[in-house]
Amino acid sequence: MNKEITVLGLESSCDDTAAAIVRGRDILSSVVADQTALHAAYGGVVPEIAARAHAEKLDLCIERALDDAKVTLNDIDVIAVTAGPGLIGGVLSGVMMAKGLSAATGTPMIGVNHLAGHALTPRLTDNVGYPYLILLVSGGHCQFLRVDGPTAFSRLGSTIDDAPGEAFDKTARLLGLTQPGGPAVERSALSGDESRFAFPRPLLDRAGCDLSFSGLKTALLRQRDALIADQGGLHPQDVSDLCAGFQAAVRDVLVEKSRRALDASTGITGFAVAGGVAANTELRAALKALSAARDLPFIAPPLALCTDNAAMIAYAGAEIFAETGADDLSLSARPRWPLDQSAPAALGGGRKGAKA
Repeated sequence: MNKEITVLGLESSCDDTAAAIVRGRDILSSVVADQTALHAAYGGVVPEIAARAHAEKLDLCIERALDDAKVTLNDIDVIAVTAGPGLIGGVLSGVMMAKGLSAATGTPMIGVNHLAGHALTPRLTDNVGYPYLILLVSGGHCQFLRVDGPTAFSRLGSTIDDAPGEAFDKTARLLGLTQPGGPAVERSALSGDESRFAFPRPLLDRAGCDLSFSGLKTALLRQRDALIADQGGLHPQDVSDLCAGFQAAVRDVLVEKSRRALDASTGITGFAVAGGVAANTELRAALKALSAARDLPFIAPPLALCTDNAAMIAYAGAEIFAETGADDLSLSARPRWPLDQSAPAALGGGRKGAKA
């Protein structure tokens, strides 16, 4: 990859509007406008609100990213934009912005799979060589991927229902905690006893690397309801203990499934984790210990690059552009876009195709 290429990245797949300028592996600027306050009253992301906010903020984020990087649009070699998967209104906002900029300036444009952005982040931060194994664990996705190139992904396993991020968000709602749920549950768990409640470790009795978190969420709901029925409500320590037990169950499942994925991987240069849930310190520590026991490099990007951002899209776009060339103005926004096109659908399909 040409290290001098300067890329404008755009990301708008969920509830973060982001723009970044990346040159080689240098992040010249990274701007993220989060929408937490807009969705706070609803207990989750409202797609229509998210799409409107992206349309309002994208140009402002781009302007600030250019200013922070001390470059102009004339200095941009490629425009990289998340073209899916994600909430279609938000993805469409970003794609249309990229098309407009490309048409107006003549700058090549490349559509990037949001998951590829996460999966290639270890290349951006640590220059890890191909092939490597990554656990991509976020709000809407959870899968083990062998990464052999910027467009070469093999899925070893995936969630068959809820992703961990979804389960954390739902757990937070069930316990009256704030959104996003992951950080709220982790904070509460700090003062909790993870051994108080016997939560299940789903699918550990089944071979392979597939995961499930829906049943774990239901187990927490039932334990919460039992406490309320028995004592007339939840005490603060109950909430902390429930959070600690839930977090421990997610950690244990992901560590065991990671062990199996590593057993199934040969010739890899390292084991990486990326995505929003990768910001969880308990999970990071456990996965780092697993890698150390195998004398395998462990790559965990900085927390700011675990959550949705445009720097990862810019970098991934540069690698993909070098391999495939530019997209034209027929580029479509895609709500569903599996990275491993040859693997059977893990989350079902429908008229719009497989989810993952």
